[in-house]
Amino acid sequence: MTFFEELQWRGLVKDVAGEDIADKLNNEKITFYWGTDPTADSLHLGHYSSLVTAKRLANYGHHPILLCGGATGLIGDPRPTAEREIITKEKLQENLEGIRKQVIQIFDGKAEVVNNYDWFQGYEFTDVLRDVGKYITVNYMLDKDIIKRRLETGITFAEFAYTLIQGYDFLWLYENKNCIMQVEGSDQWGNITTGIDLIKKKLGKDVYAFTMPLVVDKYGHKFGKSEGNALWLDEEKTSSYELYQYLLNVDDEVVIDYIKIFTFLSVSEIQELEKRHQAQPELREAQKALAREIITDLHGEESYLEAVKISESLFSGDIQSFTGKDIEVAFKGLTPFTISQDKNLVDLLVEGGICSSKREAREFITNSSITLNGEKVTDLDYVLTKDKCIDGKYIVVRRGKKKYFIGIYQ
Repeated sequence: MTFFEELQWRGLVKDVAGEDIADKLNNEKITFYWGTDPTADSLHLGHYSSLVTAKRLANYGHHPILLCGGATGLIGDPRPTAEREIITKEKLQENLEGIRKQVIQIFDGKAEVVNNYDWFQGYEFTDVLRDVGKYITVNYMLDKDIIKRRLETGITFAEFAYTLIQGYDFLWLYENKNCIMQVEGSDQWGNITTGIDLIKKKLGKDVYAFTMPLVVDKYGHKFGKSEGNALWLDEEKTSSYELYQYLLNVDDEVVIDYIKIFTFLSVSEIQELEKRHQAQPELREAQKALAREIITDLHGEESYLEAVKISESLFSGDIQSFTGKDIEVAFKGLTPFTISQDKNLVDLLVEGGICSSKREAREFITNSSITLNGEKVTDLDYVLTKDKCIDGKYIVVRRGKKKYFIGIYQ
């Protein structure tokens, strides 16, 4: 299996430009680029399919350029339904720095990171019209899928012209960085072809590109979305434990496809893992492998092992081994209640909103349905004191088998 054939086997190739693209990728060392606009201060898990593909090319010996769109981000790539909200230059710069740090970390400092604002700053509008606009017809732009979809509801000239800016990016990188290939998600095909055509018309040169299919779950929802929220690559915004929980619950029908796309496991390793998964899917070995590979690549082995520890401890009810940091990570989504002084357990359960009345609290306690920091408490006279809290601060209350509450002793 050649390198390009492996990309196809992994499901990483959808649209292709350049008849001899396979030969280029298999036998030469080329410069390619992938770009994103800094609409947030972190990339999310949906971006990771593109990043990991770029890293796969880099590991094979190709030179990656990761473009952060300081210029294109000021306009915003047209969306199918409505115009993007304009963000300030200050916020854009903050976002760009956040993404730059992530890219450098993911690529171990081996990726070249550029900002298209560097070549658009001071570029006269009339020069853009002469250097780019003269080569791209309005008819050509109107034929772009995303623009056609917005014509009925309306599209601003800024969004309409976005494809010209991205097209010029490819031209600039070709002329200044010897970049001959663009690699993006399939939603960028229209913008990619603008760059290809601009280089052909202006310079008479052929360049290359391929896109990756949009990664979705079995219901067609975008990968990396959890209850409507993005799962961020920034560990401070989305912990390794949260990523672990999401990946551990990936559906059996798509997990092997995800492993092909998102991991660097070899073809033979994946095929063997698929056999074991099909034989015993209840072991979730494939999901665990997916989580291990992604989290280790993003945050390191230590963060991955910590996520596993927290997950297994919660499953077994072993909260006693937790640190205060573990509690903050594991129960990030819970709103804690405060404890201002030593408190009788019955009063604690009522005041913390864990039980609706003292009668109900006593019933839960006597029925062995209340645990504090992993230990069952059946004593109605039990008093919670500061020294019984984890790190002298946290108390984890479990009611029944799965209902958790967090108290903070202040």
